[in-house]
Formats: sequence, structure tokens, C-alpha cells
Amino acid sequence: MNNIKVSIVVPIYKVEKYIHRCMESILNQTYTNLEIILVDDGSPDNCGAIADEYGKKDYRVRVFHKENGGLSDARNYGMQYVTGEYTMFVDSDDWLQPNMIEEMMKYSLKYQADIVQSAFYYAYEDRLYFDSRYYDEVAEPIVMDRDKVMYELVVNERVKNFAWGKLYRTELIRDIPFKKGVLFEDVFWAHQVMHLVNKFVLIPQPFYFYLQREDSIVATYSPRNLDFIKGLRERHRFIEMHYQDLVEESYKTILKMSLIHYNLLLQNRQKDKDGKHRKEIKDYIHAYHRELREASGDDHELHKQLTLFMFHPMVNVLYLAAKKGLRIIHFLPRHTGVEQVKL
Repeated sequence: MNNIKVSIVVPIYKVEKYIHRCMESILNQTYTNLEIILVDDGSPDNCGAIADEYGKKDYRVRVFHKENGGLSDARNYGMQYVTGEYTMFVDSDDWLQPNMIEEMMKYSLKYQADIVQSAFYYAYEDRLYFDSRYYDEVAEPIVMDRDKVMYELVVNERVKNFAWGKLYRTELIRDIPFKKGVLFEDVFWAHQVMHLVNKFVLIPQPFYFYLQREDSIVATYSPRNLDFIKGLRERHRFIEMHYQDLVEESYKTILKMSLIHYNLLLQNRQKDKDGKHRKEIKDYIHAYHRELREASGDDHELHKQLTLFMFHPMVNVLYLAAKKGLRIIHFLPRHTGVEQVKL
């Protein structure tokens, strides 16, 4: 197995605080036949020099420097130099379990899989969380065909839109570039990749540590975050063309995210002073009200929120605020499933 090369593409930008942890976790993998492609995306801190030092210390590390172009551009740039039969993307503030690549390669070869995904930890500096709603640390791997994995991708519970945390056959993704100039570029990309899958394997054990910054999403939110909804709508058009049986699930996902982003924009009114972005969301929900209503029919909570939003968006906001307050005073149960685990 170790005679098969795995390429790991790591875009680097302003992660001086985290890059050593990320790199050490890659270099110390139990699977050693690696090609590690570091793309310094014009980082203004010492990341470029740190990357060069790793390139001098380990022959498996190849370092490239380029002008800043964003995460998509850096991944695309790195893919030009991939020579491995398999490819992984690792974000430079995240890190890996020592046996991650060995385990993923084992299952990729066992099942002749196009993609293998592992579960992951939501990692803070002092604590970890594991989503036991959708993953089970003692369960067997789950093997899916194209239709099943596309359903799981749209639902976004077990199969995530994230490019990281997965091992890909390089030939599957080489000609599918990431869309440049957008946030949440993975949402624009993942469905194109899954459409080519014959066999997908989900390992329900966590091997990837997904760093969670302590900054509040409300405090850091900007209208650029709406790229997520744009990605979902672009994907929806693809779903309508190729997966008619998933259209309602796709509408449901768009509705959920539209309501979330409307509320975030409301909390950040200073960043949407003229209400243009809120109006765009509201107009979309009104324009597709019939489709969204039918799609949400089997989800009582989402259906209720849509009804309240159509009456007036503020009614839904007040409803959600009231529910949150009742959870705080333990009148309603808190959400369960994401459990803290020991470091």
C-alpha cells in the first residue's frame, strides 16, 4: 500500500500561529509516501519563510510562493503540481490524527473507492466536540453509490461540503477547479465531484481536527457570507438537471440557510444598512414560496418558520428568540448530539 503516493495540498495564508501544528501532524503520518505541496498565498506574516524551512528539512515538501488570490486560487495552483495517485486538501490551521492517511488509504483500496471521508472533531484550543448524531466511533465504514452520496451531500449531515477531510482519486478532481473570488468555495465545487463518484466510503471515526476560531459568527459576519446561499442556488440548478428526486431536499437546504442568513443580516444591520441583502433573501423566498412550502412539509419546525416569515420576517425572528430564551432557562430541551470529548 505504501508504494502509492498521496499528495497533500496545503494553502497557507496568515496562519503563523497554527502552521507548525498542521505540518507536524502531516509529516508524522504513519503513511509515509507523501508529497506535501505548500502554497504560500502571498501571506504577509512569516508563513512563507516557515514553509521554506520545512522544504529544506523534508524532501517530501514542495513549496510554492504566489501572489494572494484566495483559498480557491491557492488550491487550484497547488493542483497543478500534484503527482500522487490520491490527493487530500488540508487547511493550514487544522491538523490530523497520526494514522489518518493510512486508514483512509486502507479503505480506499479495500473498496476501490473514488473518495473516502472520515468524521472529524470541532476543535477549540482547549476542548474538542464530536457530532455523535451522524457519526459513531465504533461503527463500520459506510459504502455509498453516486445517488446515495449526492443525497447525503444535499442533506449535509454525514457527507459534508468541505473539500478537506477526504481522500480523492486525483484523476477524479484534477479537471474540476475551485471557483475563484467566492467564500465557501467548497459549496460550488463538491456536487461536481460527487457527480463523478462510483463508490464513496464514509469512515465514522474522527481523524481530522477542524479548528474553530473563538470569534463569534455574528461579530465577524459580512454580506460576503451570502456566497454560501449563492453556492446552494448554483448547486440547485445542477440538481434540477441531474437529480430530480433531490430537488425538494435542495429547496429545504436553501430555505434553512436563507432564514439563518436573514437573521444574521438583521443582527448586523450596520453591514446591510439599506436592507438590500435582506430584501434579496425575502424576494427569493416569496418567489419560490410554493416550492419551499412543499419541500418543507415533512419538517414541522422549518414549515412553521416559513409560515411565520411569510407573515412577517420579524415574527419568525421573535419566535426564534423566544425559543432560545426558553432553552436558556431549561423550559425547552437544549439541542443534543454534539458532545464534548476529552483532549
